[in-house]
Amino acid sequence: MSASQLGVGSRIGHPKFGTGVIVSVDETFYKIYFSSLEEVKTLARDYEGFTVEEAKVPDFPMLTMKDVERAIREALIATSERAPLVPLGGKWMGGTLVIEPSDKTLQTKEIPVETFFRKIVMVREKLRVLEQNINNHPKLDDEDRVNLQQYITRCYGSLTTFNVLFAYKEDQFKGSGKD
Repeated sequence: MSASQLGVGSRIGHPKFGTGVIVSVDETFYKIYFSSLEEVKTLARDYEGFTVEEAKVPDFPMLTMKDVERAIREALIATSERAPLVPLGGKWMGGTLVIEPSDKTLQTKEIPVETFFRKIVMVREKLRVLEQNINNHPKLDDEDRVNLQQYITRCYGSLTTFNVLFAYKEDQFKGSGKD
């Protein structure tokens, strides 16, 4: 086994530091604990100045930062609740929602309109998922479905206040009123 392919737990001999045990491995370096020094030193994996006293095979293939980044990106995509791309009305872009308390000793809260809008769209998407779950639930009878559906419709109706933020009418909330 090449000295550049050692796994955690491998024992090496270093001409200056003595015997050490590899405690961590990354793409280009070994972290080695030297008991005589009582400290961890970092050595390049391709360093030729040490001898292998006991080689351990790595438990897993070496991952590069690119591999880790790709895995994280894929996990985020797979687990994120992504709302569809719903455009914010142009006149609101770059704007700020300001919430001022009646008590002037309290601090004003400012939120970018884009952030507020994304949260409103996420509420809508979660209501849609809830609606689908209700409609497909095997233990609910038709009467229960209708009753629960009415609550969701009322929620949509309450959210029509925010329709002014949407760029397109077809993306807006619709309550139980006229179509």
